[in-house]
Amino acid sequence: MTKPAPRLQAVADTPLAAPDAPAAISPARAFIGFDHVTVTYGRGESATTALAPTTLAIEKGDFVALVGPSGCGKSTLLKLVAELLKPTSGNIFVAGREVGAEPIRIGMAYQNATLLPWLNIRDNVMLPLKIVPPFRARYRSARKGEFRDRVDALLEQVGLAGFAEKYPWQLSGGMMQRANLSRALIHEPNLLLLDEPFGALDQFTREELWGVMQDLWMATKTTVLLVTHDLRESAFLANRICVMSARPGRIIEDRKVPFAHPRSIDQTYDADFVGLTQHLRSLIMEARAETGSGIVAPQHAPEGA
Repeated sequence: MTKPAPRLQAVADTPLAAPDAPAAISPARAFIGFDHVTVTYGRGESATTALAPTTLAIEKGDFVALVGPSGCGKSTLLKLVAELLKPTSGNIFVAGREVGAEPIRIGMAYQNATLLPWLNIRDNVMLPLKIVPPFRARYRSARKGEFRDRVDALLEQVGLAGFAEKYPWQLSGGMMQRANLSRALIHEPNLLLLDEPFGALDQFTREELWGVMQDLWMATKTTVLLVTHDLRESAFLANRICVMSARPGRIIEDRKVPFAHPRSIDQTYDADFVGLTQHLRSLIMEARAETGSGIVAPQHAPEGA
């Protein structure tokens, strides 16, 4: 589905020597803002700091990838935004308001496609329209007309035309993840949170879904926060990449990706693209080295990636 694109052009002659950092804006004025946010598990001598004081501002329409060694706090940032976790200190802003002050529509997709096995694909994708306002107020009257058409159009867009009546167990892993993305987007979220959504797929399927995700983001310009261990994936999809250190997690580099969308898989082998991913890898290896062997100490509550 990805359209051909010209060869990558770096926006600066030496982009890796001098990272093109995003313009500094106040977290309270950003679409998503972390203002000196920390997360600590446990108390006293047994306390474990999972996230060091972190300040980050993400503008509306940004596609931001979080990369770093396992246990560095990438998934913690997603959980904080989704209110699945409370910060120990600091403030979090979404759409210019503190988290919880006013709800916004959030879509979420994880590594495992959490589709309900007793519902067909159309009904699985339609679930947010049954639950999330303002759609739920019209669900009974629109589910067999407008909402059905909305779901079928999105399934066609992600390559699942003709599979609406199938059940999850009848689909391949890649097809289930396409349905999972559709469900995360069907209610037109203001913010899309992706936690390793392609990590369990084979390389060819993963690359195909990068193209699908790129097309969806270019069409909707939804603000996206992606957690991934795949550096090619981060550089292919995102317009900003934040590299995090080993625990306690902190952002050690925040750079713009200097390549225009749309991007193609062939472009990921371009010298500039490879140079960017190698630079990211070197930063993460240095971050892992901070913990010696790269093995981090156990923590007192599950944190994810």
